[in-house]
Amino acid sequence: MLDISSVRKGKTVVVCMAGELDHHTSESARESLDNLIEDNSIKNMVVDLSELKFMDSSGIGVFIGRYKILSERAGKMVVFGLNNHISKIWEISGLYKIIAIYESLDASLHGVQEVE
Repeated sequence: MLDISSVRKGKTVVVCMAGELDHHTSESARESLDNLIEDNSIKNMVVDLSELKFMDSSGIGVFIGRYKILSERAGKMVVFGLNNHISKIWEISGLYKIIAIYESLDASLHGVQEVE
């Protein structure tokens, strides 16, 4: 099960993912995130993964797809709160090289302010 909640802060949407992002939940996650950024005035996405307990390889595509959409708008996607398991998946998949990782919400918001 995966819960996604969000709050808008200017041109940035802050998303909290809780539960498991796997082949059972990745399609609904894609749809939820796409709905949040279908408003073209949203330029950046900050994703809080501190409540995400599990992620498999299907989650990689969820992040890459939304990253591409935001990049086309000259925006950013950043994340924070990765546990050890999810951090390893990000490292092995190379997501660390394209999506910035921050230590906290405040640091993440500061990181995306550069593009607003």
